[in-house]
Amino acid sequence: MGSSQAAVSFLTNLARAAFGLGAAATLLNSSLYTVDGGQRAVLFDRFRGILDETVGEGTHFLIPWVQKPYIFDIRTRPHTFSSISGTKDLQMVNLTLRVLSRPDTHKLPLIVQNLGLEYDEKVLPSIGNEVLKAVVAQFNADQLLTDRPHVSALVHDGLVRRARDFNILLDDVAITHLSYGAEFSRAVEQKQVAQQEAERSKFVVMKAEQERRAAIIRAEGESDAAKLISDATASAGMGLIELRRIEASREVAATLAKSPNVAYLPGGRTCSWRLMLVAVDFCVWPLRYGVMACLEWC
Repeated sequence: MGSSQAAVSFLTNLARAAFGLGAAATLLNSSLYTVDGGQRAVLFDRFRGILDETVGEGTHFLIPWVQKPYIFDIRTRPHTFSSISGTKDLQMVNLTLRVLSRPDTHKLPLIVQNLGLEYDEKVLPSIGNEVLKAVVAQFNADQLLTDRPHVSALVHDGLVRRARDFNILLDDVAITHLSYGAEFSRAVEQKQVAQQEAERSKFVVMKAEQERRAAIIRAEGESDAAKLISDATASAGMGLIELRRIEASREVAATLAKSPNVAYLPGGRTCSWRLMLVAVDFCVWPLRYGVMACLEWC
């Protein structure tokens, strides 16, 4: 009987010890919280509200039930949002903006009080659309492409200034996409086609002008050549032309002798020479009397 009472007493004490250890472990666990790398914590006290101090990385103590930690990720995070804005010349432009943001670690208590943990989702889309619309309205549609660095700089400066009012720091702001409406794209295409047609017409006009100049120079050369031949025959006689006629007759005779299409050639020397001289006359007449005289004779 005594041994059974001792066993019951031992088990009771063991259960009490286990309960005490469990309660102590639970209390200790609820009194600790861990802040991982790239994070910061802000404590909320039920009696004093949000504490002004920001807690760094590591394991820290708090008063259970009285204090509650809010964990912030202070690493840079990307955010992308789109905006349809009107330009100065009343064209609609679709812009996509990407920003890299992080909270100001010294202002985390204010962020918790005013915005909460999802501060970036509440602030960045609204101020991003506001700044984009304000900047795009200052430029024409074509200037958004030609002056894109200037537009990006204005968007960056305006967005950084507006985000600072909400204790948000922006490491980078970039316009990743820019597209125009269907009407503007069609107008740009028509303008390019018109420019190509204008360049083609200009080339045709230049070609015609060059051909006209070439025809004038060729006519002047023929006129000068005819004048020189006429002056030479007037001063030196017809000897040179007779010599050229004889040489041409020889060439014609040689050509006719080799041609397989000649079916009959008179054997008389006088007749053959006359035939060749008549053929040569048609070649020499333009040189002697000019092209117009030859045409009038024909």
